[in-house]
Amino acid sequence: MRVSTQTLFDHGVSTMLARQQEVVKTQSHISTGKRVIAPSDDPVAAAQMLDVSGAKAANKQFADNAASVKSRLGQEEASLSAITRLLQDVRTLVVQSGSGALTPGDLNSIAEDVKGRYEELIGLANATDGSGKYLFAGFSSSTKPFAETAPGVVAYFGDEGRQDVAVSTSRAIAVNDSGADILQRIKNGNGTFATAASGSNTGTGVISPGSVVDSTALTGHDYTINVTVVGDVTTYDIVDSTSATTIASNVPFVADGPITIAGMQFAIEGAPANGDSFTVQPSSSVSVFSTLSALRTALRTADEGDVANASLTNALNTANSNLTNALDRVLAMTASVGTRLRETEAVLATNEDLDLNYEARLSELGDLDYARAITDLNFQQMHLEASQKSFMLITGLSLFKML
Repeated sequence: MRVSTQTLFDHGVSTMLARQQEVVKTQSHISTGKRVIAPSDDPVAAAQMLDVSGAKAANKQFADNAASVKSRLGQEEASLSAITRLLQDVRTLVVQSGSGALTPGDLNSIAEDVKGRYEELIGLANATDGSGKYLFAGFSSSTKPFAETAPGVVAYFGDEGRQDVAVSTSRAIAVNDSGADILQRIKNGNGTFATAASGSNTGTGVISPGSVVDSTALTGHDYTINVTVVGDVTTYDIVDSTSATTIASNVPFVADGPITIAGMQFAIEGAPANGDSFTVQPSSSVSVFSTLSALRTALRTADEGDVANASLTNALNTANSNLTNALDRVLAMTASVGTRLRETEAVLATNEDLDLNYEARLSELGDLDYARAITDLNFQQMHLEASQKSFMLITGLSLFKML
């Protein structure tokens, strides 16, 4: 077969170009350190790398979400810790106020301290995160949750929602809590029932918070203890205020002796006067703000004398019980936040491990084996040089050189 000179040139050039393309491609892989630069390099590996890259990007977003959750919960935990310290300080003031050695002036000074703590509590309840969102407003994070609507009256303007943030494909963590649950819905008394003395009492009777001795006997009714004093004899009647029936009459009064009503037991110490009354009611929800406001009022209006001291002691007992319940609620919420923080930190650690695994898999699929690549490059360069030399030899052939 006769081969034309043009065919020889074309074939030689195409061969050299192919060898040059191989060298350039290998050099590109070496310079980038990647085995798969284009899908054509390894279609199967390229498809797997797309899947792994997508999973890695999703994991990165989850990690960012978890970091945001950790920051938000850390701020909430700090605010709850500050509220805890504040309530503990106020409870210390309550104990201090119970000292019989304090004058009305001393108690008024403590009342002003309580007022300052009341205002501080409003500020803590309206705490925000780094972006200006309120921590205790539920879904309404742009709405200031607590505001004083009247002297001593604080209303809640947030909602009951909790914002959940996804930190993995199967887990979302709440980043906030309703302020109403933390500071507004606090059970008064001992958490089951609340005892109180009438504000019009003229004796020195002080009623204890009491406790439940038989939970099966609880009725959920309101009860009133009406005291009668005739001469030196003090008795009392127990009235079921809910059903308007008297369940006990002319019971001899024993100072600090146990009084049991429908599974509830408490005592009245001191000397109640004729016409004095005491109430026992199922615990209801009170706000921490109203507790502090009532405490301040009791301290400011305190006077000298046994009757005034008894009235103050009853008010202090009520405040102490409510503050204890409030502390329990705040501590329980703090524990909940701490649990979510630990879970978030565990998720972050898992995300970091997953990210390393994704990186390792991407490296396994797409990274270059330098030793093999350099060997291939040397081999391709040798082929290119051979192609060039053979091309020069073939193109140098001519009949005229033989003449």
